[in-house]
Amino acid sequence: MFEGHDPYLVALSVVIAILGGYTGFGLAARIRGTPDAGHRLLLAGAACFLAVGIWTMHFVGMLAAPLPAGTAYLVLPTIVSFLICALVVGVSLFFVSIGEPSMPRVVSSAVLLGLGIFTMHYVGMHGLSGDFAMTHAPGMAALSLAIAIAAAYGGLRAFLARHGGVQLALSAVAFGIAVSGMHYTAMAGVQIVPPGAEGHHHMEGLAASPQILSLVVALLCFVIAAGFLLSLVPDPRKKEPSAARTPAPSDEIVDIPITDAAMAPAGPKLRPTPLGGLGQPPRAAPAVKLPVEGADGTHFIDAAEVRSVRADAHYTRIHDGVRERMCPWSISEAEALLDPGLFVRVHRSHIVAIPHVSLVRKEGDGAVIELDGPSPHRVPVSRAKIAEVKARLGLARRTA
Repeated sequence: MFEGHDPYLVALSVVIAILGGYTGFGLAARIRGTPDAGHRLLLAGAACFLAVGIWTMHFVGMLAAPLPAGTAYLVLPTIVSFLICALVVGVSLFFVSIGEPSMPRVVSSAVLLGLGIFTMHYVGMHGLSGDFAMTHAPGMAALSLAIAIAAAYGGLRAFLARHGGVQLALSAVAFGIAVSGMHYTAMAGVQIVPPGAEGHHHMEGLAASPQILSLVVALLCFVIAAGFLLSLVPDPRKKEPSAARTPAPSDEIVDIPITDAAMAPAGPKLRPTPLGGLGQPPRAAPAVKLPVEGADGTHFIDAAEVRSVRADAHYTRIHDGVRERMCPWSISEAEALLDPGLFVRVHRSHIVAIPHVSLVRKEGDGAVIELDGPSPHRVPVSRAKIAEVKARLGLARRTA
């Protein structure tokens, strides 16, 4: 049966899987560098594009298969197959996005995702309705499951690696080929039995013709292509000029890239403001290294590499400009141990490294700070901390 596939649709299915993987991984790569609200939005977008890419690839592959004339697609199993795919993708991404992912967690997520892709495929196959019978070779089904789990593991590792550019493209290509390989491996084990030999595969229920399915698949292909093209649009924040503009003559915080010149106000040098706020005594012996938890134990990173610290229950998450990692300190411990000349607490749940601030912008009653690095991220500033932040960045209005 596999030999009779339409080669153009087969190629299209592989391309769709690659584009869905690229868009989904591109969104997933930004998850660890965003606040909680953006985290959830990006997680949902990544899961959606990956699920749509996998499911659309499957049904483009089904349209490429030489199925008997009169074959229809039952609507309920077809919809259920997509819901299964979306659910397992979302759960797997969420499971590895919370905390520092250990190897057992990544492997178990990959097994769950692989089983979901495998189940999606065979539920979709169960939705075929026609005057024929269908059998599946157990060996090819087992091989397709192994390929699905391997593809899922590779995809989750790409998500955790936060690669961009060439690495992201290579990861998406590998993922697309692996997912397509799983589908066509399973299809190679399918045997269509003529009517009368072993009954038929006709089932009752609302059904859609291959033409209607083609229209749905074409629409989803457009969505994936649009998402892929949007992911290629360069981030305008990375094109900010390096020279600082003249601060506005008001107390409003304006969009302005922060440079060393802007951070060094004219006049006599002032003693650094303590981390806890104005008027507190300076603290001695600030921490030079911060502990972060990894899959193989506790690592230590230089305080100079830290961009921000975010409270997470009784622990914190340290962002080093590339990704967030779990730290056993509480936000209060981090505030007490970090150098007050370099770090300031801008929110009850956030501490930032002033030398790494690249942008500050007023937003609502508070403000937002962007921190530099390979993966820039933003941190909220509470209304009560705006004046202190402005003073530390040299943006406060001066009087005679």
